[in-house]
Amino acid sequence: MTSLPLIPVDPDAPGARRAAMPPQHLADLDLAGRKALVAGLGEPAFRARQVSTHYFGRLVRDPAQMTDLPAAARERLADQLLPRLLTPVRELACDDGATRKALWRLHDGSLVESVLMGYPDRVTVCISSQAGCGMACPFCATGQAGLTRNLSTAEIVDQAVYLAGVAASGAVSGSPPRLSHVVFMGMGEPLANYNRVLAAIRRLVAPAPEGLGLSQRHITVSTVGLVPAIHRLASEDLSVTLALSLHAPDDELRDELVPVNQRWKVCEVLDAAWAYAARTGRRVSIEYAMIKDVNDQPWRADLLGRLLAGKLAHVNLIPLNPTPGSRWDASPKPVEREFVRRLRDAGVSTTVRDTRGREIDGACGQLAAAEDSGTDPVGGVGVTGRGERDQET
Repeated sequence: MTSLPLIPVDPDAPGARRAAMPPQHLADLDLAGRKALVAGLGEPAFRARQVSTHYFGRLVRDPAQMTDLPAAARERLADQLLPRLLTPVRELACDDGATRKALWRLHDGSLVESVLMGYPDRVTVCISSQAGCGMACPFCATGQAGLTRNLSTAEIVDQAVYLAGVAASGAVSGSPPRLSHVVFMGMGEPLANYNRVLAAIRRLVAPAPEGLGLSQRHITVSTVGLVPAIHRLASEDLSVTLALSLHAPDDELRDELVPVNQRWKVCEVLDAAWAYAARTGRRVSIEYAMIKDVNDQPWRADLLGRLLAGKLAHVNLIPLNPTPGSRWDASPKPVEREFVRRLRDAGVSTTVRDTRGREIDGACGQLAAAEDSGTDPVGGVGVTGRGERDQET
């Protein structure tokens, strides 16, 4: 059994490991904070709104394009408000350009990943909240790599803004040109970086120029089940969707697959999820990676059905992309179909997740692992984390 690492839920809690954070960016601040910063530079406070309009409203970060700013002030304002946070390392596309994955290098050399997914009716981005992950789920590439550090609020937001610009450029053919959905399902455990993730959500949903102006109902936050943080999120007066990475309905197996279960058992995690649903009125998404001969037995489908029957929940079954050399493998399709049938017979809404991006290492942590190892990322065997895929909300 994998031992649970002691990772603080709150990155600012006593004893939390301190890592070098990036320079302050306008996305780290609300509009009032940006105005105060600009005034401290000796510029009129309204310049903060102008720069924010370029960044959030027009998806522009090049000061040369900010022609409503005095030429003498552009570079200085951009240096203070728009420092470079993400340096592209690789950008790969598949599915006729509808799926695009970006690997970023941060200021300290850490690697993180984001994915853009275009559909006929929407554009979704999957973003990372940490460099690496400390939750140690053994079937997840990111979990195997361990945690490097939490991302800043702006490092989280900048992933969405950058990929919103890609969508706006028309690069995703057959999809709307405007980003509409964001899922926190990339690298990291979002609720283990609670304060910054919450601030990032508020930037994403605030209207421009404060933020991107997305609908709260189009934001999904995934978690392996940090119970106190789930309760805390329920009290924030937000309407975001909670996605719970369950992966097993029984404590014996979940202790191994999701080591945080050694601290908060299945019943506690589900009780927190139902409390979140009751408080917000939002259906909880139950994420379940289908792993051959591990968690895909009919009796586990029946147990899961009994746990979820009558609850405000939807099951997202995830076909596993196995890690090279790992003992974990994907469930055969007939087994997957039987699992779906049993859940639906129990009255539980169930779908199988779209498995896009396998040929570009589309799953969580794989492209970063390939970069670190110096291997070719294209054509390798995929790995999945907690689901770097789109959620129906």
